[in-house]
Amino acid sequence: MRRVLGMAMVAIMMAFGFAASAEEGEFDPAKVSESLKAIFQFGSAATKQALNANTVTLISGTIGGTYVQFGADLASVLDDGNKLRVLPIVGRGSVQSVADILFLQGVDLGIVRSDTLDYLERKGFAKDIKKQFTYVTKLYNEEMHVIASKSIHNLRELDGKTISVDLPNGGTFVTALTVFERLGMKPKVVYIEQRIALEKLKAGEIDAVIVCGGKPYKSVSTFKDDRFHLVTVNYEKPLQGDYLPATLTAKDYPNLISDQEQVDTIAVPAVLAAYNWAPNTERYRKLSVFVDNFFTKFPSFQKPPFHPKWKEVSLSAQLPDWQRFPAAKHWLDNHRIEPVARLRFDEFLKQSASASGKTPTDNEKEALFRQFQAWEAEQNARAQVRATQRQH
Repeated sequence: MRRVLGMAMVAIMMAFGFAASAEEGEFDPAKVSESLKAIFQFGSAATKQALNANTVTLISGTIGGTYVQFGADLASVLDDGNKLRVLPIVGRGSVQSVADILFLQGVDLGIVRSDTLDYLERKGFAKDIKKQFTYVTKLYNEEMHVIASKSIHNLRELDGKTISVDLPNGGTFVTALTVFERLGMKPKVVYIEQRIALEKLKAGEIDAVIVCGGKPYKSVSTFKDDRFHLVTVNYEKPLQGDYLPATLTAKDYPNLISDQEQVDTIAVPAVLAAYNWAPNTERYRKLSVFVDNFFTKFPSFQKPPFHPKWKEVSLSAQLPDWQRFPAAKHWLDNHRIEPVARLRFDEFLKQSASASGKTPTDNEKEALFRQFQAWEAEQNARAQVRATQRQH
């Protein structure tokens, strides 16, 4: 046992020593790092334990989606040797990620859509599922993209038509079916992987493809066919309880939107969620390490070259009916970071109510606040883009 521990200590010392000498000299990216060589040569049970102690596994999303890019960004910024490693895994979408967080061994957290848990409960697939989850932070808003012939001008015109809503383990079908239900629409729904669905759209085999994801979404931005465009999804009252208003522009999708034109649509928040681990567990400790590093280094994510959707993220944003991961709440409280948007909105409500003489109901307040959040996120993103352009 002492020999094993001694070898492990040698490996660690070699790792630190070689890392220091590598910093002093020139780095050859074609070589295996000396720290990894030490692990391969002297690795032991103790090495295995050390490597696993601070590795956090994140289930992301499908190839080409925004979740995957966010997972890669998190790993890029937060990986810090043995202190913390973020291991992103390619997932299959929001519904599958919910199951993976709950049941897949070794998965610590993942990215899911805020409407997914509600859908699973509403359809009777799960009971009290939100109690099994906590959220680290609300991430960005994912826009609904409806691609159809230019003869179609808004979503309601697709009633009775054949619409692809991606595969039934993702999140797009959840949002699409919820919207159809709320609007009283009864299209013919087919479950086809997005890239294949877009080819079937070109061939005239289906009438529309719905994609829900953070703009610019890769499979949508690379789709080019002059017969098709992005269709308007009006922010109707039945949608206002769960969704946010959003816009898509020619800057987002020059192949599908004309210059100076914008397309109104809806959006649903993406959530960085975790299993509701008890505070005295090892898994809770690992997540706490992740939260501390993520929140501390958060400003780095809002700068190039990371995904532009990071500019929409506010760590203090609250999610109704969700419970915050206690370590995340503790960090925000200690750093006195309050949900500023809510404070500004409440002040706005007071002023508008005194001017109009009418106080909105609680439901009306929540609907207005969600609209306010979407508007503010859009304004912040545009301001940061302008600032970046000025710097260059």
